[in-house]
Amino acid sequence: MDLSNRQTKIIKCIVEEYTETAEPVGSDTLDKKYRLGISPATIRNEMAALTKNGYLAQPHTSAGRIPTPTAIKFYVNQLMKEEDLSVAEEVAVKERIWDARDEYGKLLREVTQVLSERTGMLTVAATNDRLYHSGYARILDLPEFFDIHTTRQVLGLIEEGQRLESIFNRAQGEDPIHILLGDELGDELFEPIGIVFTEFSTGPQKGKLAVIGPSRLNYAHTIPMLRYMAQLIGEVGRG
Repeated sequence: MDLSNRQTKIIKCIVEEYTETAEPVGSDTLDKKYRLGISPATIRNEMAALTKNGYLAQPHTSAGRIPTPTAIKFYVNQLMKEEDLSVAEEVAVKERIWDARDEYGKLLREVTQVLSERTGMLTVAATNDRLYHSGYARILDLPEFFDIHTTRQVLGLIEEGQRLESIFNRAQGEDPIHILLGDELGDELFEPIGIVFTEFSTGPQKGKLAVIGPSRLNYAHTIPMLRYMAQLIGEVGRG
């Protein structure tokens, strides 16, 4: 489907509104808050077309729509502007992990803790030997994790390193930052979940650094922070 400028704007507004609220987005919200310059009836027609073509989904209990993984990836790849990390933020992060530079395990433990604090999500550093993780408590406050079955599945990944590695192996493409959403994770209970990860290396040591949370992650901040932390592992681990 070739998207019109109007449909692209609607996707952008719905993804950003859903990221902020975790609630289905209705045509009235788009009309009143985002002032698209078209009538509510036209917005509804466009939303129906986007639903038919797989960009939006309609939860059974709501008249509003939520973005599908297709819409979220379109937004990230085509519409989103990554946030620039401030110099102060970069320095603060580097100072936190600098003291752990002489011990690889301690370094990865500190990295996952800092990354979790900065993103508000569950974070994982996976090596051939073990998993380092932080942020269980943070995700439990998010509505996507109110379903105990979904939460159990996500937390189970941390206990089963091979299962998490099999999910990483589903990623395709040459981009160093990989995003896996919903059914790409291999289980219907993961439908509201997203994983963003990248690879890191320091000397002979290699691994993957991941942020796990709802599919409505704040990608504009999460992606540059993840990229910077992976870079730091290489720099600090060598220094």
